[in-house]
Amino acid sequence: MLALQIGEGQSIRMNDITPIQKPGAKPIEQVAFHRLELGQIMTIYGRMVAAGEWRDYGISMLKDVAVFSIFRRSAEHPIYRIEKRPKLITKQQQFSVIGMDGRILKRGADLKQVLRVLEKKLIRAVD
Repeated sequence: MLALQIGEGQSIRMNDITPIQKPGAKPIEQVAFHRLELGQIMTIYGRMVAAGEWRDYGISMLKDVAVFSIFRRSAEHPIYRIEKRPKLITKQQQFSVIGMDGRILKRGADLKQVLRVLEKKLIRAVD
């Protein structure tokens, strides 16, 4: 269960957070990572944190895209972005890993395969 730490010993479960919207308005549509997808991302993220390469992350859920941003330090621009774009599932595939310079490092339909490009970075970091 993902939780947001809000203070000393206090946390909010991510399922408890509801976007603010006007009463009677239709629900806000947004793209999000599923639990299994986040599990795959957090596995490699945790390994890179343990290797001392990464320190922070951010998640954005927008109308057309969900983005998992990875930071070397919390005050920087992201060094990698993992994006999910469901509208591209039939064309260019829905998952992609994008580098700091905006280049697409890997794209595909299977998130685990796409994340392998970061696995190679982990092997170099450990050596």
